Amino acid sequence: MAENAEQDVRRKPEAPPGLVSLVGAGPGDPALLTVQAADRLRKADLVLYDALVPPDVVALASRAQRFCVGKRAGRPSVRQETIVRILVRAARRGRRVVRLKGGDPYVLGRGGEEALALRRAGVRFEVVPGLTTATAAPALAGIPMTHRGLASGFAVVSGHDESSFRPVLSALPPGSLTVVVLMGLARRAEVAACLLDRGWPADTAAAIVCATAGPRTLVWNGTLGRLGAAPHPATADTPGTIVIGDVVGLRAALDEAGQQPATGERQGVAALRAALDMTGQQRVDGRPGRAGVVGLRAALDEAGHDAAAAVERKSWSSR
Repeated sequence: MAENAEQDVRRKPEAPPGLVSLVGAGPGDPALLTVQAADRLRKADLVLYDALVPPDVVALASRAQRFCVGKRAGRPSVRQETIVRILVRAARRGRRVVRLKGGDPYVLGRGGEEALALRRAGVRFEVVPGLTTATAAPALAGIPMTHRGLASGFAVVSGHDESSFRPVLSALPPGSLTVVVLMGLARRAEVAACLLDRGWPADTAAAIVCATAGPRTLVWNGTLGRLGAAPHPATADTPGTIVIGDVVGLRAALDEAGQQPATGERQGVAALRAALDMTGQQRVDGRPGRAGVVGLRAALDEAGHDAAAAVERKSWSSR
């Protein structure tokens, strides 16, 4: 009896006609979709998806009409009001609608705006959370977001507009948190300058993670002082995630230890040969001990702090 009750609690309801599902596509690898996200896509009648959602994920909605409504800087795009109108009209016609967004719909994805608009229109909706790129991209690159003695938390900001990220970054004491910047490659120089002005050391470890949807994640390793001049991995609009903080130095140690990501054919490539001894819901109605940091930096130096030279030679590595 108890077992049956537990199964009932865990069972996800079918999406009824006229429901809009705000679905997170995760970092791009179809294998990292949630079970419910895949189910909603397979049963959808209409899918409106963002520009950064890869074709392999969109293809799961094989029986649905599919339209790209994503917004990219400097390019013509579908107005947000138009997107909402389509969602409302399709739902009122009894269609199962999926609004598919990269990462998680409620993390810098305007999912909250669309949910409010659907509520005002009296349209039933649900949120299907996704694996946010803010944590997935660093993890796929071998970078823990937190680590005892290095960082006990992290801050995620949008890098699209300096007026948005500067108040947050300017308030962060040096080394207090891991900093993650989404949609900020074009403004990486401004991001770096903001933290340097706040007193963050220029030799603070930094990384740029790109291509998390492909078989090989691309990673640039360097420092905060070199972040602004970091080479771009590909085209000017290639998306990437910026990670700043001492935890970035752990990537080398994890590669040395042979970390293998769980999906795709990504292979670990050591940027440094360092050996670190770290002691130290359906909505129908609804700062770290400095001893650890010093120890990490000392280990990196001891391992051949030709790191700068190695990084400049390799520039980008893959895993």
